[in-house]
Amino acid sequence: MSAPLRRPLALTMGDPAGIGPEIVAQAYRLGVARNTVVLGDVAVLRRAAQCTGGMLPVAVLERAEDVAHVPPACIPVVPVVDLPELPAFGVVDARAGAAAHACIRRAAEMAVAGEVSGVVTAPIHKEALAASGVHFPGHTEMLQAYAGAPDVRMMLANDELKTVLVTIHMSLRQAIEGVSFDSVLQTLRIAHRSAALWGQPQPRIAVAGLNPHAGEGGLFGDEEQRVIRPAVEAAQAEGIDARGPYAPDTVFMRARNTLEHPGEFDLVVAMYHDQGLIPVKYLGVERGVNVTLGLPFVRTSPDHGTAFDLAGTGRADPASLMAAIEMARRLGMGAGR
Repeated sequence: MSAPLRRPLALTMGDPAGIGPEIVAQAYRLGVARNTVVLGDVAVLRRAAQCTGGMLPVAVLERAEDVAHVPPACIPVVPVVDLPELPAFGVVDARAGAAAHACIRRAAEMAVAGEVSGVVTAPIHKEALAASGVHFPGHTEMLQAYAGAPDVRMMLANDELKTVLVTIHMSLRQAIEGVSFDSVLQTLRIAHRSAALWGQPQPRIAVAGLNPHAGEGGLFGDEEQRVIRPAVEAAQAEGIDARGPYAPDTVFMRARNTLEHPGEFDLVVAMYHDQGLIPVKYLGVERGVNVTLGLPFVRTSPDHGTAFDLAGTGRADPASLMAAIEMARRLGMGAGR
């Protein structure tokens, strides 16, 4: 088990109509959320504690650092919002979207100010977020804006596979247009630089092609020859161990690292959202962690959404959130936090 960081992690409650508050409560109930503080609504967290078995008090804090004085077996909350009425479970609600957004914004402010060592975010519902008037497509873009980060990338990781995305939350047509020399090269730079956080200062990076069979020499598309390969060669000239582009239908299998099959690569750069996320999620959603690379602080999240169908039942699995908390701790120590 990793030693606690000197400064606590900030844990946002997520959409209060979804499973976010419940998996947060479960993480505290299971004793794995040490040295973390929840940013959210006190009543929402009390309801979540009740849904997951009760007998889990909520401690209201003024500052994140006050978590050091909170006894075990309770949920330490820094109130960010105070909803006059709790949103119904499993329903898209603009009030819930606004509350989730407020917590994320506050978490970014605290991380930039050095009040917390990193941020772990529980799931949000993008439709509720949009209904509240917030038009960021997801956590990644939101945190980038509030942290003032010039360029960030999304990585999904588990103990067998890591994938970093060139394009993130956009239509497939837009994603294809977003695959450029600059975007691929910058992704390789960010992935290479960030890998030192988890102990790989010289990662072996495989680059997936955009088209079937990586274009098959131009027969199925020329983006590999015209855009991706030149970006890989430019990265190599900078000392980055980048290779490819490789056929996307096999490169993830080649990179998967198990006891029986040591991976050929340490991570894969994928061209678009589903290309990179499906392989990791197929290995088990409960094991996956979303990491935002390029921020001035560590940020992780579970590899699943709000699961409205489970909200309020107390049956949501907190495993991915717990993995995200542990990943944030490891990355924070790697960054010297």
